[in-house]
Amino acid sequence: MLVKQSFTLLRKIRRWIDRITLITLILLTCCYVYAKKIEPNWIEVVPIELAIPHLDQTFDGFKIVQISDLHVSKFMTDQRLAKIIKLVNQQQADAIAITGDLITQGIRFDAEKLKQALSQLRSKSVTVAVLGNHDHWGQKIEELKQIIRDSNITILDNQVFFVERGAKKLALAGIDDPYWGNPDLPKTIAQLNDQIAAILLVHEPDYIEKSAQTHKFALQLSGHSHGGQIRIPFLHPLVLPYGGQKYFAGLNQVEDTLTYTNRGLGMTGLPLRFGSRPEITVFTLHPVS
Repeated sequence: MLVKQSFTLLRKIRRWIDRITLITLILLTCCYVYAKKIEPNWIEVVPIELAIPHLDQTFDGFKIVQISDLHVSKFMTDQRLAKIIKLVNQQQADAIAITGDLITQGIRFDAEKLKQALSQLRSKSVTVAVLGNHDHWGQKIEELKQIIRDSNITILDNQVFFVERGAKKLALAGIDDPYWGNPDLPKTIAQLNDQIAAILLVHEPDYIEKSAQTHKFALQLSGHSHGGQIRIPFLHPLVLPYGGQKYFAGLNQVEDTLTYTNRGLGMTGLPLRFGSRPEITVFTLHPVS
């Protein structure tokens, strides 16, 4: 009798193990399909209202659309890139800011297709860009810069572009990648006017701890971290890149400077996104009351 009961118990345990194994496999398969096919295409348009010190009243409602980390590769298909361009243009931006990593290290890209796509970006004032680590690692930096220029995009390579509305100005500044490029923050700052609101574009978000010390910028826009790219909800990302480990996503403040890290639109490493949807950020600027 005891042997029979023991055998019955073992069969029940085996059935439960089989069920749990099957459920686990189904869940893992669903997660993989979601991370491979659904989330990378589920682009989130994030609207943010910001009050900016020294912003003149004439720029009230000025709209900056930020995109980052396109990482053009076989995973950034022509259809996906076209969808991104369409979504950006739908926001009717006054200015478009691209914060680096248009390409991916070690992966060939079609220069003509990239130029055709970037050329379709539409803004009322200007489209500006800075370069990221992969742009430098790709070892085709001059070719990439020419593609950007031919796409009617201004490269903020330690430079400042002034958006003008009458006699009033808004400064869009940018530095080359601070870790793998040729950054020159003092040169960039020398072009600024303390009475004009200034926004800094720099690829790596953790650079805010240096740029904020200058007290020259109201806002820093960055990318690089992909928000972790694969992130278990409510937990810290398992892997983050150098330069994007502290301010890896969203809005933060360091001293008197706001900083925003865009989660990017492409992928590197594993071609998956989980818990970190690709992002287009739409900033609407207002003067401080």
